[in-house]
Amino acid sequence: MKRVDIGGQAVIEGVMMKNKNTYAVAIRKPDKEIIVDKKEYTSFSEKVKFFKLPLFRGMLAFIESLVIGMKILTFSAEFFEVEEEDKEKEPDKFDKFLSKIFGDKLDNVIVGFSVVMSIILAIGLFVLLPLGISQLVKDILPSENLINLVDGVIRVVIFLSYLKIISLMKDIQRVFQYHGAEHKSINCLESEEELTVENIRKQSRQHKRCGTNFLLIVVLMSILVLMIIDVRTFWLRFAVRLLCLPLIAGLSYEIIRWLGRSESKLANIIAKPGLLLQNLTTREPDDSQIEVAIASLKGVLVTDEEDHKECIG
Repeated sequence: MKRVDIGGQAVIEGVMMKNKNTYAVAIRKPDKEIIVDKKEYTSFSEKVKFFKLPLFRGMLAFIESLVIGMKILTFSAEFFEVEEEDKEKEPDKFDKFLSKIFGDKLDNVIVGFSVVMSIILAIGLFVLLPLGISQLVKDILPSENLINLVDGVIRVVIFLSYLKIISLMKDIQRVFQYHGAEHKSINCLESEEELTVENIRKQSRQHKRCGTNFLLIVVLMSILVLMIIDVRTFWLRFAVRLLCLPLIAGLSYEIIRWLGRSESKLANIIAKPGLLLQNLTTREPDDSQIEVAIASLKGVLVTDEEDHKECIG
């Protein structure tokens, strides 16, 4: 099986694929036309080589994936969130105020604000809430390690419950179908089969390098790391969790990289829970959704062909 370093993400009525410094977003517009937006993205690690080192590259990759994710979600939402009657309305005073202050950089400001808010909400839901609940029962637990374990178990329960709840939403179910199309198309490419709807339809919708796997590994890795650190007070425990997040993200990234390259029994065992969880975060796509995934994937494969031509020319 061919190994590729292409990753992707499902968005509103579309799929994003990223290959090296290029990413392409394919969107099925309301008029059924497929539009492909292709952009170049230079990682900060190209400027600061320090972030190419193991662990540190994972910390940077996590942040950059959030930034790109917010950009493409904003891009895809533009085609669906505005009704025709709203398009004719004049921007309100607040919109004009923001445009006057930030000018052409307004979109970047909005994306940055969205990333910061997402991180704050994630910390509140997956760090502060489990910590608070575990503190309520600390007096009946015999050791600090057990408190940390309960904290971690609560975090897992919240994570799984969150995925289950959003999977019941109709709009999210369609995003999960595109998520399935993304995985199937990458699996088809790795199987070295032609990228056709028929070939992709028969592929698995599970993939070891999926973001679902990464998030699950982050949650489980946090249990192991935080059980080692023995602190007593609530705010010190909270501070330790925040400080350890970059380390945990870096470790989880290295594990995901290894899982994507290894077919060993150990790798398959470690990947199994995440693959099972993808039964929740992916759905079987229809042919029109597969067509969108093909358009996005071909958008980044062109770069490889051009690079190859330049090399042999």
